[in-house]
Amino acid sequence: MDRRPKSGFRLHLDLHTGVPVYRQIVDQVRGAVAAGILASGDQLPTVRQLAVDLEVNPNTVVRAYRELEYDGLLETHQGTGTFISDAKPQRPADERQRQLEQIASDSIARAGAAGFTVRELIDQLRSSSEGRKS
Repeated sequence: MDRRPKSGFRLHLDLHTGVPVYRQIVDQVRGAVAAGILASGDQLPTVRQLAVDLEVNPNTVVRAYRELEYDGLLETHQGTGTFISDAKPQRPADERQRQLEQIASDSIARAGAAGFTVRELIDQLRSSSEGRKS
């Protein structure tokens, strides 16, 4: 049975953001799970395949997958592949708050660097959020 994501989920790297590649992989997988694009049991590409697709060192993908596995988001089964876990990762409240603050700060900084106001960013976040609910 083919358990690859039916959504056609693909990772996209931006090498000009200053965000490490492994962190972009981690963040995009987490975001796809949070948005329901990736679901429990969906298979991710192998380390080697993702490294080839993204044109990065396989060690970069290993680092990202290990972090996601450590957090309980991924499960790796020898010989069959890497899958989105059934378990819901639980992080302490202070860690969740720290991550949310970091995401907000990063988003504000990137929007400001691109010439957008915080109000425009908030409006876009609301619009994007409402679009996902339908």
